[in-house]
Amino acid sequence: MRFPRSPILSPAAPRFRLWLLVVLLVGFGAFLRFHSQPGFKGVGFDEALYREYALKLEHFGIGAYPEICQIYVEDQRKPDSIAKLPPTRFLYVFSGWCWKKFRFGDAPPANPKAADFPQTDPTLRSLREVSGGFTVLLLALTGIWVWRAAGPHWALGILALMACAPVQIHMGQHALIDGVFAFWATLCLWALWENLQAPSRTGWLFTYGAALAALVLVKENAFFVCAGIAALLGVNRWARFGAVTPRLLLVSCLGPCAGWVVLVWLAGGLPAFVEIYTLLVHKAQHLPYAIKTGDGPWHRYLLDTLLVSPWIVCLAIGRVFSGLKQNRWLLYLAVFVAVTYALMCNVRYGMNLRYATIWEFPIRALALAQVVELSRRSAQRHLLWAAAAVALLCVYDLRQYRVFFQDFPLYELAPEGLLRAVKILK
Repeated sequence: MRFPRSPILSPAAPRFRLWLLVVLLVGFGAFLRFHSQPGFKGVGFDEALYREYALKLEHFGIGAYPEICQIYVEDQRKPDSIAKLPPTRFLYVFSGWCWKKFRFGDAPPANPKAADFPQTDPTLRSLREVSGGFTVLLLALTGIWVWRAAGPHWALGILALMACAPVQIHMGQHALIDGVFAFWATLCLWALWENLQAPSRTGWLFTYGAALAALVLVKENAFFVCAGIAALLGVNRWARFGAVTPRLLLVSCLGPCAGWVVLVWLAGGLPAFVEIYTLLVHKAQHLPYAIKTGDGPWHRYLLDTLLVSPWIVCLAIGRVFSGLKQNRWLLYLAVFVAVTYALMCNVRYGMNLRYATIWEFPIRALALAQVVELSRRSAQRHLLWAAAAVALLCVYDLRQYRVFFQDFPLYELAPEGLLRAVKILK
């Protein structure tokens, strides 16, 4: 399925016009993430913890990271302590610390009691800028992938839809790890796809292994992405996404293992690593906030996503039921979403719309495919109708961002807040 040629993007047109549109869309997405003003002006619970770990890393140094992990273990051993995010989410903390050193040097922390603390603290600002930067990188990455898979028209469409995605903008404005995790998860999927198409390319194989290792270093939810990748490799025999080679299978195992070995070293050894995650799971199962907001039926993620981006979800579902055989890369994305969804919706007290950021790109790619299919039914001006539909979807998503994250200043994406933002609950 491809768009018809247009005079703007035909081979005879200067290529700089095409690149100008790409740059404008990526720039617009970056502008929304860094310059639009969210309604929530405070410091969230997750943000405070990541800032604390970054400050400890700056004070003690990376060689003392096992001691930082030991402090976490001793705190979580206390019967009256609440569940906290573990310092083993190392890559995000490390990235924030590196950016702080580059951006602010040795600037001291701001006074937490000051009214302008969120805007002036160098560590918190650095973590937020890292989050925003990775959401922009994800935007660019999806454009490149779609260009290679389906052509420039599709790339422009996905860039527009991703640039205006409400949750992506929100993830880029706060010190939240989920946008960073979505980037690495999408890079893993893209690198795997490219390896399936060209199994002899060593560069893609290295990129795939490095992305898997980085994914493990970002967040423990790497388990779900790795399970989705294993499922893609397993169904490849029937779906025929590409060629699965012994080298690809070996890297699929070695990449996560390499990340795991680094995490064990950072934690101070295997016993400490196991205890960190044992405590995390145990505490999370008894956290009042998780019990109140993290449970629900299997379709919980579907309902939450439908509240924020209803037209995107409806179009994506329509594309799935319309058939995906003619677009293998869309079937590839749909299989990944189905497998990871089946796993993630069964985690007790562990559901939140933030975790669904790994599906932002697949869902929008499926929605775009449905827009293309519907536009082809028009006798004339297929591209114009498709472009108009994408533009309307973008405008609606920006309206949704205003509703959820400006008019109603959400930080956590719990169901009660989402329902109150759209006035279902009052």
